[in-house]
Amino acid sequence: MIRIKRAYELPSRGDGTRILADRLWPRGCTKEALALDGWAKEATPSPELRKAYHAGALAFPAFEAAYRRELQGPAGRTGLEALLAIARAGDLTLVTATKDERQNHALVLKAVLESHLKERP
Repeated sequence: MIRIKRAYELPSRGDGTRILADRLWPRGCTKEALALDGWAKEATPSPELRKAYHAGALAFPAFEAAYRRELQGPAGRTGLEALLAIARAGDLTLVTATKDERQNHALVLKAVLESHLKERP
């Protein structure tokens, strides 16, 4: 099972492997508080894409399409494969500091991972 959890929520036993799914470290969070098992920088949106989206230059559908294209590139594939290996072995929690819980990169990443798991369990 793949979950998304905000960085400001307390870790729990059911989280499984906790991976930071943001390119930037969450403000005000310590390593200890986050209780992370890894950091998937390669599977996050590029700085340029992230900045364009947050500046309002891209609507979410355009951001999502561009992010999915980035995940098909060499770095994105490497990051995805690492996350898929974790998800195949057990529960995976993508930890993010995103404010918008309805439209964000972690939701896109989760959907891409789940799609790959359905194709090749």
